[in-house]
Order: sequence, then structure tokens, then C-alpha cells
Amino acid sequence: MSYGITKTLPQTEGPGAVEELYTVAGEYEFHMAGKPSKLQVGHFVYTIWQDAIVGRLPIIRLEVPRPDGAVNPDSGKPRTLIFVATPGERLAVPIPRTGHRGTRYYDGAGWPG
Repeated sequence: MSYGITKTLPQTEGPGAVEELYTVAGEYEFHMAGKPSKLQVGHFVYTIWQDAIVGRLPIIRLEVPRPDGAVNPDSGKPRTLIFVATPGERLAVPIPRTGHRGTRYYDGAGWPG
């Protein structure tokens, strides 16, 4: 299994933004509240779109705390920037994750191969 986190992509981003994560070379930046105690470079961000894991992206760098000093407005905790390499690895058949929202640690269970 391949460890990492899941991130739910906002519906407002639209399907084109999801497609770009898996077709365009570059990097993409995710945000996470606090300092991730279990996350490391080499782990993955598994993306959730419309209640299913659609793919994963390798983490290439973590910036903890954020250079701009931004904090979560609800908790007051610092936010972390998680940089991933694109294009990621997209699943032919998404893995259902109904009711799953936000960020969670994930051990890669159910990932094929």
C-alpha cells in the first residue's frame, strides 16, 4: 500500500481542473491545516472528485509552516503547503468514497496494483 492523504476537490473547480491534474506536466499546491505529523515527501495525495478517489499525485515538497504565516481561521493553527508533481496517476475505475470530505490520512487501501 502507498501512504498519504485524501483531498476532496471542490465542485466549483469543475471537471477541467481535475483533468489537468492528470494530463498537464508541472506541480500543484494543496493546503492542509496544521502540521501533518505522518506525511512525508514520497507519499501521495489521493484526489476525491464526486464521491470517488479518481487518482493520486506524488508529494514532492512540504512547506511547514507556510512562508506567508497563514493560519486556519477556525482553529488558529498554521497551514501547510503540500506540493505534488503532475500529471498524476489516474484510475480507470474510481474508488467510491461517499460522504468523504476534506482531508484524511489514507493508507492506499483498495488502490490497484
